[in-house]
Amino acid sequence: MFDTLSDKLQATLGGLGRGGRLDEEAISKAMREIRLALLEADVNLEVARDFTNAVKERSLGQDVLKSLTPGQQVVKIVHEELTALMGTGDSRLAFGRPPTVILLAGLQGSGKTTAAAKLGLMLRRDGKRPALVACDLQRPAAVDQLEQLGKQIQLPVFALDRSDPVAAARLGLDVARKDGLDVVVLDTAGRLHVDEDLMAELERVAAETKPTNVLLVLDAMTGQEAVNVATAFDEAVSLDGVVLTKIDGDARGGAALSVKEVVGKPILFVGTGEKLEDFEPFHPDRMASRILGMGDVLTLIEKAEESFDADVAQRAQEQLAKGQFTLEDFLEQMRQVRKMGPIGNIMKMLPGMPKELRNQELDEGELGRVEAIICSMTPAERRDPSLINGSRRLRIAHGSGTTTTQVNALLKQFKQVQSMMRQMGGGKGKKGKRPKLPIGDIPGLSGR
Repeated sequence: MFDTLSDKLQATLGGLGRGGRLDEEAISKAMREIRLALLEADVNLEVARDFTNAVKERSLGQDVLKSLTPGQQVVKIVHEELTALMGTGDSRLAFGRPPTVILLAGLQGSGKTTAAAKLGLMLRRDGKRPALVACDLQRPAAVDQLEQLGKQIQLPVFALDRSDPVAAARLGLDVARKDGLDVVVLDTAGRLHVDEDLMAELERVAAETKPTNVLLVLDAMTGQEAVNVATAFDEAVSLDGVVLTKIDGDARGGAALSVKEVVGKPILFVGTGEKLEDFEPFHPDRMASRILGMGDVLTLIEKAEESFDADVAQRAQEQLAKGQFTLEDFLEQMRQVRKMGPIGNIMKMLPGMPKELRNQELDEGELGRVEAIICSMTPAERRDPSLINGSRRLRIAHGSGTTTTQVNALLKQFKQVQSMMRQMGGGKGKKGKRPKLPIGDIPGLSGR
């Protein structure tokens, strides 16, 4: 979502560091470019102006101008101001006497029903016992959709009244209380914030259930209109936070950078993809680092801890220590990495990743072909690729739906990776240097 804004900010701030010393004229020029980049990203005009004024005022301080690295100091200031713009610290859900009620509200098509399921799954993984309550009686099949999503993630879905959303919410809450569940997520109907009747209905649902958390589900593509939407819903039901959906799309990011500053409500969660697992807490400082190309190591570590099997990781470490690395190990590690999400998203979290590689369109299908080729080999062939002769290559190609040329390419590239792993297992490579990973030659990371 922030790719275009990120590129422009990095280009502007990168230029500040090339000239050595900074003066007021250089800083003013950079701030004009940053303001323009923010406005092109659909950030609220007042927010963009206040942001650049704050950065400029701090950048003109004597500590920055007399610094040996003034460009880096300005980058640090921009990072801090971006973090403050999106909300300092980590905002979290409030939990009270069970069951804690979380009410989701928002416009039609913002992704509330899917967000309800994603939130329920995340809460269950955190050790809670959540239930989903269907209160969206306006959209055809909305209740059926929530029930299907509930089955996928094995969460109870209560749809006990299909004529009155207030009754549906009350009955669902009663059943959850009797069943000993500790969190209830209410999926309400999407409504235009100018529709007085539907907003009044939402107020009645909130008055009946007394939610501990009222979250506004916002589509990241809403842009500056997100500010008006958030203001209207806040006046009606007093929001506690925002869930930003579809940030994996090509929206310009203005909603994320404007809502907190104008409405004063923090972004609590973001939907990062179509899968129900693609949902995570929003960390302003980490998002600021991503925008400025600094990576996001903490989120990467958390994703790895969630996705990697401890036994698999331990086995891989032992194999690496011995300098052994087979196609079976390669396949196992590739599957673990793919659990973390799209490779492109992972690479953007790595600090220092070159812009060309970070923005490269990676072919996820190529990884599937690599897996098919390895799975078409016998266990003996995976452990010892030297056994693979001409007839075996033809058999593997037929079994994986690929060509012998693709099989040969994989074996050649794996040989390079295997050699590197052996050097790493033994310490340093030739002439005391660490071997470099041939990223450009690995299928799926080459862009070919």
